[in-house]
Amino acid sequence: MLDRADFYDAELKRHNAHLRAAASVGVRDRVLDIGCGAGQSTREAARVAVQGDALGLDTSLEMLEVARRRSNEAGLRNVAFEQGDAQHHPFPADSFDLCISRFGVMFFADPAAAFANVARAMRPGARLVWMVWQSQERNEWSGAIRRTLAPPTAVSADASMPFSLGDPTITTELLSTAGFVSIDFAEVREPVFYGPDVDRAFDALIDLYLVKDALARTDEAPDKALQRLRDLLEAHMTTQGVLFDSRAWVVTARRA
Repeated sequence: MLDRADFYDAELKRHNAHLRAAASVGVRDRVLDIGCGAGQSTREAARVAVQGDALGLDTSLEMLEVARRRSNEAGLRNVAFEQGDAQHHPFPADSFDLCISRFGVMFFADPAAAFANVARAMRPGARLVWMVWQSQERNEWSGAIRRTLAPPTAVSADASMPFSLGDPTITTELLSTAGFVSIDFAEVREPVFYGPDVDRAFDALIDLYLVKDALARTDEAPDKALQRLRDLLEAHMTTQGVLFDSRAWVVTARRA
């Protein structure tokens, strides 16, 4: 799980810098981090909010164990982590000044209910800063890998979940209904990083759901598909490692 946590943080290092800048955490802020994973963004918020605090929420107990361990190692006392689903988690009402998320809010079974629950946890005027993927068509890392491993007809319904908030019209309607105003979208175009070389990128990717799901949905011999994946990684090898193009939004809003 430590390796998986390190992989995600490295994969999204460039994106994380954009989220951190947009969040502009204040020293007194009480921060809620949804889908915090191993807690990198939560810890960064806590380091700035020295007179406030940060709470990270995630459904993965394994990732949260990593998050707690790393926060303890960093000596942070104003950070906490809870396991739960933001769709129905019992947050204290009107408590947070800022809600952040790094690709953690696209997977709710009922996004309208989730956003309303988050809104109730935020004080009036509190800020929301979320990073979400744009449409699947604009994210090479997903499309190229799936096309390489399996025919389009074999793509599962879950494949579209990471891109569920990619349409600003849909996301704006969901946030407005939940009680948010001043909703804005800033485009982020940065590559995702899969490893410093092809071998390590290949080893990391074959353990991800994206690859496992695609392989499970084709009748082709796995070795042929995996060789194509390796060839794809070779084609994306740069002087900075294996990189794939991606497009994201930084969504900002305020609770009315």
